Amino acid sequence: MVNIAYIICSVLSFVPALVLHEVAHGFAAYKLGDPTAKASGRLSLNPLKHIDPFGTVILPAMLMFMGWPVFGYAKPVPYNPRYFKDPRRDDVIVGLAGPAANLAMAAIAAAVAWGCSGLVANPAFANSELFAYFYVMFLPTFALINLYLMFFNLLPIPPLDGSSIFAILLPAKYLPKYYQIQQYAFPIFMIAMVVVPYVFHFNPFSWYLGVTAGNLFDLMFPPFFS
Repeated sequence: MVNIAYIICSVLSFVPALVLHEVAHGFAAYKLGDPTAKASGRLSLNPLKHIDPFGTVILPAMLMFMGWPVFGYAKPVPYNPRYFKDPRRDDVIVGLAGPAANLAMAAIAAAVAWGCSGLVANPAFANSELFAYFYVMFLPTFALINLYLMFFNLLPIPPLDGSSIFAILLPAKYLPKYYQIQQYAFPIFMIAMVVVPYVFHFNPFSWYLGVTAGNLFDLMFPPFFS
């Protein structure tokens, strides 16, 4: 029953986390003058508009059943930098909008957890199984998945959001070469994510998410969850 409850909480957390992440990208681009995402229907909150078969379904399911931190990705929201007044700056803003949305959702979950912490001593809530699942399982799961998505996407690996930050730090003369290798970087990263832990008996990706998302979670949530 606990495993089923965890899976349900993970799905109910992962879907809105991913959808709002992508919508935030499109909305930021729209506010910066680019109508591409809106014209293609990608400002919708309908999850079906954003699903990538591997990144949204297969990858998170694999990670969930392997006991690893759950993260993934959706279909990238289309945008056209030619509409931007300052393409390099605005590209970073669009890239950071998704992780910022995840951070905001994690903060909301933490605020609700702090608000509910005073109810634990109330027998009407303490004896409620539904409240227990919401407070003990759903809220931390929702926050952690959002934090995992945020820090995963901040990795400077194309086409993750962190690559747009890395790109603005590069001299302009190196950008064409950087954009050229983008098509190879992510497949290599995904293979390494699976192979490295089995070869070296160390999972750098879980370690990275633990140090970043895990520590931030401990700072945001009541001590009970640490």
